Amino acid sequence: MALFRKILVPTDGSKNSIRGLEKAIGIARSSHAKITLLHVIPGLPPIPITDTITEYRKRMKERGREYFLDARRTALRNRMTLKEEIIFGVPQDDIADFANHGKYDLIVMGARGMGSIRQIFLGSVSNATIHKSRVPVIIVK
Repeated sequence: MALFRKILVPTDGSKNSIRGLEKAIGIARSSHAKITLLHVIPGLPPIPITDTITEYRKRMKERGREYFLDARRTALRNRMTLKEEIIFGVPQDDIADFANHGKYDLIVMGARGMGSIRQIFLGSVSNATIHKSRVPVIIVK
């Protein structure tokens, strides 16, 4: 039986998230796992007008789909297929929740240094995911 069957790879379109995907592809190949890319669209626009929210959500989903382009190219080069998911929420909370509820076996994500000293090493989203996830998390630098 394979160690990992379902691997979640959060992406924000950064080079670090592509490095995370490359690591996930290597793991998926050795265990015949399926990879799901996840992009979490944070927040809502400052003005709570329905048309504004609808337009914001539409633009952010389009941007999320653009983030998947490099990931698809990386997967194609490695002869892997990917499932893609875009959700609205708080990345620090919803990546772990998505993995926990979706019964993923592993999260592989890129580190991103920003903010305080602690966040320089991991990044706020990766740091929060480590602490909230019930499944193993691999952080790729």
